[in-house]
Amino acid sequence: MSEASVPPVTDRRDLTAAQRNAVAELLRVSPVADELGRRFARAGHELHLVGGSVRDALLGRLGDDLDFCTDAHPDQTLRIIKGWAEAIWETGREFGTIGAQRDGLRLEITTFRAEAYDQVSRNPVVEYGTSLADDLRRRDFTVNAMAVSLPEHRFTDPYGGLDDLAAKLVRTPGTPRESFGDDPLRMLRAARFAAQLRFAVHPDVRTAMTRMAADLDRITAERIRDEFTKLLCGADPITGLRLLVDTGLAERFLPELTGLKLEIDEHAQHKDVYEHTLTVVGNAISMESDGPDFVLRMAALMHDVGKPATKAVGPDGRVSFHHHEVVGARLTKARMKALRYPKDVTSQVVKLVGLHLRFYGYGRGEWTDSAVRRYVTDAGDLLTRLHKLTRSDCTTRNRRKAAQLAGDYDALEERIARIAAEEDLARVRPDLDGNDIMALLGVPPGPMVGRAWKHLKEQRLEHGPLDRDAAEAELLRWAREQGILD
Repeated sequence: MSEASVPPVTDRRDLTAAQRNAVAELLRVSPVADELGRRFARAGHELHLVGGSVRDALLGRLGDDLDFCTDAHPDQTLRIIKGWAEAIWETGREFGTIGAQRDGLRLEITTFRAEAYDQVSRNPVVEYGTSLADDLRRRDFTVNAMAVSLPEHRFTDPYGGLDDLAAKLVRTPGTPRESFGDDPLRMLRAARFAAQLRFAVHPDVRTAMTRMAADLDRITAERIRDEFTKLLCGADPITGLRLLVDTGLAERFLPELTGLKLEIDEHAQHKDVYEHTLTVVGNAISMESDGPDFVLRMAALMHDVGKPATKAVGPDGRVSFHHHEVVGARLTKARMKALRYPKDVTSQVVKLVGLHLRFYGYGRGEWTDSAVRRYVTDAGDLLTRLHKLTRSDCTTRNRRKAAQLAGDYDALEERIARIAAEEDLARVRPDLDGNDIMALLGVPPGPMVGRAWKHLKEQRLEHGPLDRDAAEAELLRWAREQGILD
């Protein structure tokens, strides 16, 4: 085990200047971290900044969430920080973790662990370790198996994590088989690191991921969901997604992605749907303006998952995927439900998948103002995302066709803006409300009012705003037609 004070870390020749200077990140949090370290030392215990905090400090991206490990057990940790921490929480106590807040920093202090799976259960068996060496040995990757002691600032790197960090390499402290056997989720985490940090995965790690992919079935849907969400929201999700498919991991929890690799026969050529999908994801990312947008990225990933089930070859040899957006929306809903995504997130992604083809009739000049109103109304709060998804879906290499599609969508957006300026498209509602309907028809609250309201909304979508007299006349005409009025 190599130990040195933190500054010599900057002497590694293969670290960039930015990485060499990143040790300053540790100095930013030192007042709190060192003070905490001294409190543990006075109580006869060790304290180390560890794992992702050390890695991120060396990458120059240390945030306000700091991870520590200690030989103190949770009860001892609580006694040490009581009266010092501004807030304390014990939600992770069963895993040996006590949380605290001090000077705007969130601190998680975890007892040395020797965590492992029993090779059958879905949850880790947590056992307290007795040393820093035990704790670092059980960590997922070498770049997370580094520590800095507090307040001494001794740097500990028993597995070459610093070298792997410089090389941007995902490697396990022990053998990949042992590491993934302890916690199969680490296979998915390797792909997430490739996506988040743009790291390469060591060939031995990749081989183990392929051979042990089925072990991911032991992991709960919630843990898989959280790792996959982080992967998809990473800086380079395409690399992570390819790794999931190539190793067989995607087949275990997102088989629709693997299923996009449609067989292309010699008589019915069509674009590679899998490659097209990855391109759409990349296009969507390029249109983000305020950080990663999971809903947009997930919709881009799932927008064509209905194609394998709807593929058909016509008499002329042309391939079609009729109604694949409907099938895709249904598959997306089922998959996100299985992964335990919140209902509101799922409904947004499903709606975008279901609407992503709506635009393609516009360029033929068939859309009336009514069709535009319905497009805006159906998209609702997702209209901006739908614009981005639809534009992202244009991946043709035919420059003339690409320019035409872009021009058509420009025209649609301009038309939406024009109609919106004339009408309140953001809130398309009937020209009469429920109280007006009940007063004019002389009916109490109930299904009849809802039917009348729906009819008036259809009129609003079809013809645009009506003045008060016209709206009342239309309501009375409809009521007579329905036999509500004589």
